[in-house]
Amino acid sequence: MNDSAPTPRYFALIPCAGNGSRAGTSGPKQYERVGGQPMVWHTLSAFAGVKRIARTLVVVAPGDGFFERNPTTSALVVPCGGTTRAASVANGLRELRRAGAVDSDWVLVHDAARCLITPQLVDRLIDRCSEDEVGGLLAYPLADTLKIGEAGRVAGTVDRGDKWQAQTPQMFRLGLLRQALEAAGDGITDESSAIEALGLKPLLVEAGGHNFKVTYPEDFAMAEAVLRGRR
Repeated sequence: MNDSAPTPRYFALIPCAGNGSRAGTSGPKQYERVGGQPMVWHTLSAFAGVKRIARTLVVVAPGDGFFERNPTTSALVVPCGGTTRAASVANGLRELRRAGAVDSDWVLVHDAARCLITPQLVDRLIDRCSEDEVGGLLAYPLADTLKIGEAGRVAGTVDRGDKWQAQTPQMFRLGLLRQALEAAGDGITDESSAIEALGLKPLLVEAGGHNFKVTYPEDFAMAEAVLRGRR
């Protein structure tokens, strides 16, 4: 082992360039107010509470303007969002390199709209993955029965015994994740899928059901209820 090798650092990357079309909001859903403040504020506050995070980078769409109008975060905000999540993350990785991150550093990619994340869950992921050869993700064992739909009718039932709902953050080495995204292209919907396509098996780190992604109109009320319960 090379004793002179630098200790890997931890960086957070928050894709925040989506338009949230399924949420039924007039603008990007990550800026809708939940619990009295824009959703993304809750997300950034959780990462700010994790002392091991060296820097948080937020990827927004070009011309976004939200953070210029609301300059209240210490995160690095870069208007390099792409047309897909994968493109936004890949662009964000390049910006992290410009900010001083290296290939051996860890990157925790987290959805801006997954605003119920807590510092404790982020720390759990870091604790479990920091010595892992691949990295991993927060996930939740599937509780519901899954059906295969065909023309509006049930065409089959999927065994849920070994199924997990993928969450974020998803934590991988910067160099490995960059390589995986370049090989996988823009079609992947999360970072773990790109890593899996390399033949690797990310670690599943169990999280609670409250770490859901606000996606549909009814999700806002559920997020409000969770935040009220934490006060």
